[in-house]
Amino acid sequence: MEDLTAPTGREPALAASARADGEKPRTLVLGATGYLGGRLVPRLLNAGYRVRVLARHPERVAAFSWGDRVEVGEILLASGVPTLVLQAGVVIGSGSASFEMVRHLTDVLPYMPAPKWVRNCIQPIAVRDVLHYLLGAAHVPAEVNTAVDIGGPDVLRYGQMMNGYAVVAGLPQRAIAALPVLTPRLASLWVNLVTPIPAAIARPLVESLQVDCVVRSWAVDDLIPRPGDGLMRYRDAVALALSREKEDTVETSWADAELLDVPSSPLPSDPDWAGQVVFVDERSATTPAPASALWRVIEGIGGQNGWYSSPLLWAIRGWMDRLVGGVGLQRGRRSKGRLSAGDALDFWRVEAIEHGSFLRLRAEMKVPGLAWLELRAVPTETGSRYEQRAVFFPHGLAGRLYWFAVLPFHGFIFSGMANRIAATAETFVEDAERVDV
Repeated sequence: MEDLTAPTGREPALAASARADGEKPRTLVLGATGYLGGRLVPRLLNAGYRVRVLARHPERVAAFSWGDRVEVGEILLASGVPTLVLQAGVVIGSGSASFEMVRHLTDVLPYMPAPKWVRNCIQPIAVRDVLHYLLGAAHVPAEVNTAVDIGGPDVLRYGQMMNGYAVVAGLPQRAIAALPVLTPRLASLWVNLVTPIPAAIARPLVESLQVDCVVRSWAVDDLIPRPGDGLMRYRDAVALALSREKEDTVETSWADAELLDVPSSPLPSDPDWAGQVVFVDERSATTPAPASALWRVIEGIGGQNGWYSSPLLWAIRGWMDRLVGGVGLQRGRRSKGRLSAGDALDFWRVEAIEHGSFLRLRAEMKVPGLAWLELRAVPTETGSRYEQRAVFFPHGLAGRLYWFAVLPFHGFIFSGMANRIAATAETFVEDAERVDV
C-alpha cells in the first residue's frame, strides 16, 4: 500500500477488530473511485478490513493501487438497517471541490462581488478528519441508527474562509461585497466562469451555503473519539492542501468524478463502426528519441503543459465550452506527470491507457456528437513513431456541420501537435545527455 498521510488506517484506535469467528470484518464502499471513497479504501485495507467496492466503471477501480449527498442518508436511516450518517459542511483538502472553489475565487478576483451568503457561518473540516470519522464509524455499536454533525474547530463566515486562504497562500486580503441579487443559479454560473468548477457541481455547493452550516451538537464525540492530535484548524488544512499539490501527491480530485451530463460511451470496437457515420483525422511523426521519451511527453499532455499546438485556439475552444456550461480547459489534471484510467484531463477523460504506449481520451466538451483522441508511442529501429487519431461520431446535421466547420483548423492544430510532441521528446533526450555530461 502506498504511503498515506494521517490518518493512515494503521492507528491502533482505528484498527479493525476481529469478529467472533476470527474473521476480519467486511466493508462495502460505494463510490469507491470518488473523492472520499478513493481515499477511504486504502485506509480501510491498512486497518485490516476486507473491502468490497461498488463502482459504475470497474476499469477505474483497477487504476487504484488497491485494485454523497443527504438523500442517501435519509434512505438508509429509514431502511431498518442501522446506519450512522456523518453530516459535514465544507471539506478542505487537496483536490476537493469546496477547496478548489475557494482557492480559485480568491486567486482570480482581487475584488469579489459575492452572494449575500458570504456572511453565513460555516464550519469547515479537513479531509483527514473526515477520513478519521469514517474509519472510526466502523467501531460504533451495531444498533446505532442516527445522523451526527462533524466539523473542524473553526466557525467562519464564507468570506473569512476566502481571506484565510489568501493569508496562507501569501496573497493580499480580498475586498468582498455581498450582493443580494445573485441567486444560486447566477452564482453557480459565475463560479463556472471564473473557476474550474462546472455549474453542475457548483450549484449544489452554492445551495448548501444558503444557511448557516455549523455543528449543532457534538453527539459524534459519544460515538467516535476525536483524533489524538485534535481536529485540524482551517488554515492548517489549507496549508496542507497546498503542500500536497506542490509535491504532486494529490490522492484524489473532484475533477475525476464522473459528470452526469457528459458522454460516457466507450469507443466502439467494431472496425466497421456498425455502419455509423464517422469522421477520422490521423497524423504521425517520427523522432530519433526512444519510445520511452515519447511516452513521457504523451502522458504529460494537457494541464500546465498544454496541447503542443495553437494555445490560443485551444483556449478559445475551452472558453466556448465554459460559456455553454461545459467543463472547459480549466479542470486541468490531478497529477503533473501520471495518468490513470478515469482521470479528468482538461475537457477530456482518460478512457483507456497502456502505460508506455497508448492513451485514449474521451471528449467531455459540448459537441454535437461523440469524440475521442488516441495517442500512441511506437518503437522503431531508429527511434520511435508518434501516432495520433481523432475520431468523431456526429449527431445529425449539426454534428456534420460542426466537423466541416472545424476541419480547416485541423490541418495546423493536429499536424502541429504531432510534430511538436515528437520534437519535445527529442529535447528530453538532449536534456538527459547534458545532465550525464
